[in-house]
Amino acid sequence: MRVAVVTYPGSNCDRDLAVAFERVGAAAPARVWHKDAALPAGTDLVALPGGFSFGDHLRCGAIAARAPIAAAIAAHAARGGYVLGICNGFQVLCEMGLLPGALMRNAGLRFVCRPVALRVETAESAFTAGYAAGQEVVLPVAHHDGNYRADPEALARLEGEGRVAFRYRDNPNGSVADIAGIFSENRRVLGMMPHPERACEAAHGATDGAAMFRALAGALAAA
Repeated sequence: MRVAVVTYPGSNCDRDLAVAFERVGAAAPARVWHKDAALPAGTDLVALPGGFSFGDHLRCGAIAARAPIAAAIAAHAARGGYVLGICNGFQVLCEMGLLPGALMRNAGLRFVCRPVALRVETAESAFTAGYAAGQEVVLPVAHHDGNYRADPEALARLEGEGRVAFRYRDNPNGSVADIAGIFSENRRVLGMMPHPERACEAAHGATDGAAMFRALAGALAAA
């Protein structure tokens, strides 16, 4: 499995993501700078980390979505490549148009940083195959703009096509329909606000995130 982790000015979880993939046996992830124009040859999965790209100026993820590397990420997704966007990465994917909707200011107007319970909505994806549909997992969140919003038509498509990946059990930010993560139409692009890379080993205080990285490694090795 060849993984490329993108770093923007203000990213703060890029190393965490790289380590999470290394722990499940991936080759050392390539580190891609936002000014690069291309992804490394043979990239299977592009990972967009959490943080505060470009200081969250304009809108969270808006500048990163227009960085030089964005065209290569979009082309990778169009070819059917896998893309994982976590927290700020989810915001970037929405700003790029690879996922529908937008991430708005938390309903409580406060930064939320704590473990949250999630329900896995489907196990039918390379990202969630390590879980059972309906399983409850605990992952940390750390965001100020995690309130997922989508217009009624987009929301109906997400629900009708089974593209909601995770839902909050106790919604920390006001997201519509308790949505914590969504898929693209082909389920090869996942955006989510909680941080699975921060819940991969006992020292983190939780290990529920590790199943996602193991499932990805297994799926991409089989492919």
